Amino acid sequence: MLKVKTLILTPLVLVALGAGAHAAQPKTYQVTGPIVSVTGDTIVVKKGKDNWEVGRDAATKTTGDLKVGETVTVQYRMTATDVEVKAAKMPSKKK
Repeated sequence: MLKVKTLILTPLVLVALGAGAHAAQPKTYQVTGPIVSVTGDTIVVKKGKDNWEVGRDAATKTTGDLKVGETVTVQYRMTATDVEVKAAKMPSKKK
């Protein structure tokens, strides 16, 4: 009886854990345009009149050669690196 319960519950637990991990990911965005500059940890893409600087690391998947002038589409996520909470100001009491 214990084996039957284990066989039934194991897939349910795995699905629940997988769904929780997937839900924690922030939304994915993209920017497309010509490369303005490339370094080991950044890529700058021209979007309209603006330059968009996007960080990258060893885990960033890249297909093709990143060269200035080549058009690319960069997929990225916005992730906070620092959050500072400021205390709300209490309204002063009038006498």
